[in-house]
Amino acid sequence: MTTPAKPAAARRRWGTILPFVVFAGLAGLFWYALQTGDPSRLPSALIGKPVPDFTLPPLDGLKATDGSTMKSFDAADLAAGKPTIVNVFASWCVPCLEEHPMLMALAKRGDLRIYGINYKDAPASARRFLGRYGNPYSRVGADASGRTAIDFGVYGVPETFVISADGKIAHRHVGPLTEEAITAKILPLMDTQPSARPE
Repeated sequence: MTTPAKPAAARRRWGTILPFVVFAGLAGLFWYALQTGDPSRLPSALIGKPVPDFTLPPLDGLKATDGSTMKSFDAADLAAGKPTIVNVFASWCVPCLEEHPMLMALAKRGDLRIYGINYKDAPASARRFLGRYGNPYSRVGADASGRTAIDFGVYGVPETFVISADGKIAHRHVGPLTEEAITAKILPLMDTQPSARPE
């Protein structure tokens, strides 16, 4: 008498179905965000938690306005007692170009600290992008592998985070920035005392 092969068949069936179930769940999450008209409402488990531990190298060849090599940053720099806007961008990203004028306008205020994470980009392409459209960042780190972005929970570029003065993620915006998002969500979380352009 042979034993039934039902358990093995059931495991094979679940092994085939499970990826589709996971995909359907993720698709449902994105569909919900699109239906609300606000993709930035995608949940983030990191809100209120310290930024992930990371160290990024500088973007090769990028110069600051004084001609020196532009500095990068790490997790400790984001817990240095001043809120920071961290923008994840790439030269190949069309929505990044769409939001870029808003970042430039924020930088012109002079009272906000804006750091950039250059995501999976060629250094020469990133330098051309910032040279052509302007550099709103006071520091830029190169995330060639995408590992830091993954640790931040980034789905895709652009994404923008507000990091509180004690190094915790206070807000996350998915997709290109909008005037409404800047005015209603981002600026209220920033310490907007006038000062020189922050490091």
